[in-house]
Amino acid sequence: MTVRAIELYNKKRTDIEGALKSIRSEDFLIAAMAGSEPIPLLEQLHRLKAMGIINCQLTNCLPMREYEFIKNPEYVDTIFTAGWFYSNIMRKANQQGNVSFAPQHLHSSFTKRLFARDGRRLVLLCTCSLMDKHGYLSLSLGTTYERQAIEAGAYVIAVVNNRMPRTFGDTIVHISEIDLLVEADYEVPTLPSAQINEKDRRIGGYIAELVEDGATIQLGIGGIPNAVAEALKGKRHLGIHTEMFTEGMVDLIEAGAVDNSHKTLYKGKTVATFALGGERLYDFIDDNPSIIFKYGKWTNNPHIIGRNHKMISINTTLEVDLTGQCASESIGPIQFSGTGGQSDTAVGAQLSEGGKSFIALYATTEIKDKDGKKTTISKIVPMLKTGAVVSLSRNDVDFVVTEYGAVSLRGRTIKERIERLISIAHPDFRDELRFDAKKLAP
Repeated sequence: MTVRAIELYNKKRTDIEGALKSIRSEDFLIAAMAGSEPIPLLEQLHRLKAMGIINCQLTNCLPMREYEFIKNPEYVDTIFTAGWFYSNIMRKANQQGNVSFAPQHLHSSFTKRLFARDGRRLVLLCTCSLMDKHGYLSLSLGTTYERQAIEAGAYVIAVVNNRMPRTFGDTIVHISEIDLLVEADYEVPTLPSAQINEKDRRIGGYIAELVEDGATIQLGIGGIPNAVAEALKGKRHLGIHTEMFTEGMVDLIEAGAVDNSHKTLYKGKTVATFALGGERLYDFIDDNPSIIFKYGKWTNNPHIIGRNHKMISINTTLEVDLTGQCASESIGPIQFSGTGGQSDTAVGAQLSEGGKSFIALYATTEIKDKDGKKTTISKIVPMLKTGAVVSLSRNDVDFVVTEYGAVSLRGRTIKERIERLISIAHPDFRDELRFDAKKLAP
């Protein structure tokens, strides 16, 4: 390592106590996303209350742990949390009033106006891999908004974890850009891969039939996306331009289905904004120059996505009504997850020459009443639940897929949409849907 880099590193090195003491009242804190969040620091953040710190706001996205400052409302006057994508702990804390959801599209999540925050000091809490001999560290599992915060002048507190994979692209950070660093050694957060069931396989098969060789794909997480990846292994010359890089994509690369040779943007490279999965995924991206991580504002910009030839977007939803409106992030008025990049990628794919956008869901689900009795209901409904959030408008829906088939809605009338969506609903609910549909399109 260069002498200058070592000097800077040692000068900025501190411990958790020192990092906490650098935070001030009224700070606007940004926690790195998902597996990139600085766990040792966030586990101690509630201690700011005893230090007299008040009125901080923290923005996060898909937190991986149940941090005390989030789950315990006694810290609300010290840190109020705004979440962009809820996990289970956020759903619970939302009921307590110390967490609130921030609606937005991922590609436009950070703007100069947001960074300004009424004059509050901007502080980034992030995780980095080890420093190299040239004085550079890596933001590791992604740079959805972290690098933007640095460039916006944030005070940067980084936890340097020697187990984090080193990645390339917009994740690279020089030691001079970090204000304080805390060394740590802990396991990288993992997300178990969802098991694939028969419904997933049928849905995956319907989608794979409509994906051509040479297409560029975007996938999410869960059983359905994993089944799509499995069904695509027989394709050739696929490319990847995605929000999230997953283990299913590693499978496609190793199977030879993905070589990125026909991509329009970054030919020969897999492009993502963050990664989340297991050790196999992290081993694959570590020091791998074929995987490029870019700003979320770039990867998820619909106009950038649309520049990819034959762009394929594959997302899931919780409920779809007979006109095509998709409620993908809430169950009625209750926030369940977030908009994420669904709208970005669905719209972007349809701007692409030869592109297609897929929204997938099971035809039915089981719910429990107050007595614990299970009831099967249709996820294709005449109208969305009262208070449901429309994550993807009916104007932006292309294909909808269930285990009973795939239908195209783009450019279709309400009457045609009703007929097509009923055709892929569970057979037990089709007559009821037809009856209710008469009120929508007699």
